Amino acid sequence: MTTYPLDPELIPALAMMPNADVSDLAGARAEMEAIVAALNAGMDTTGVDVDEIHVPGPDGAPDVVLRTYRPQGVAGPLPLVYDIHGGGFMMGAPDIGHGHNLLLSRELRAAVFSVDYRLAPEHPYPAGLEDCYAGLSWAAKNATDLGIDPDRIALFGSSAGGGLAAGLALLARDRGGPAIHFQYLAVPELDDRLDTPSMQAFTDTPLWNRPNAVISWDAYLGAGMPGTPDVPLYAAPARATATDLAGLPPAYISVMQFDPLRDEGIDYARALLSAGVTVELHLFPGTFHGSSMIPHAEVSQRESAEALAVLARALR
Repeated sequence: MTTYPLDPELIPALAMMPNADVSDLAGARAEMEAIVAALNAGMDTTGVDVDEIHVPGPDGAPDVVLRTYRPQGVAGPLPLVYDIHGGGFMMGAPDIGHGHNLLLSRELRAAVFSVDYRLAPEHPYPAGLEDCYAGLSWAAKNATDLGIDPDRIALFGSSAGGGLAAGLALLARDRGGPAIHFQYLAVPELDDRLDTPSMQAFTDTPLWNRPNAVISWDAYLGAGMPGTPDVPLYAAPARATATDLAGLPPAYISVMQFDPLRDEGIDYARALLSAGVTVELHLFPGTFHGSSMIPHAEVSQRESAEALAVLARALR
């Protein structure tokens, strides 16, 4: 039973939520796969064509797989939502966002490409980020053949995917890569230093907590690297200063009240604002990291509706 004053609609579902103890990574991966498979069983794909394409990976690395979603009967060129799944840098695949990506494609009349990037600790930074960059660059270069509009590309990342999306926006700007029009950062994992008040306080919150975050950053950066001066801002965008952030695309950032990642998301929004970047920030009360997995709760429905509204406005 939680000791946190969560939204009353969320509390009954806590017993059915995954344990998500990444100290047993194999077990956590298997648990996530089973839950995602159950959620996706019989998923309605009406009105959306779903496919996979293999594109060249970074130099010397395997191909990158993009799962693609396209609304049927909609003439292009289509805006593109480039989805980067969560999972603490260590878990997950495009299956995580399958239902949500169907919704985005159907409702926004947009293409959605979900990138299957390499995971830590087997493939630490920069492998996952470089996979994301390779997939995005290929899509932008082949926009005409793909029927997408390279001037209407939005990044969409959740949790570790939000951190990767923020890093990808920085990387694309600095390499002169694809022109990103918008970045949607949902509960982003941004700061390896683990010293914000929410990260210090929330050691036993559902789904994600400080002990998991410690393991996550050790896996992504290598043991002993998190918190040191040598961590690049592409790996941990919270390290970026206002000067570093200038010229980035507009952003939307969501944070959950009882999430150890809460304060780093708020801090990043403030840093973007200081850099002159347009930002919308929304803290959802009574929530925890991943509480949107409880779709019947009114707060989860508001979060989902807002994602559609924000992206529709950004991509129109």
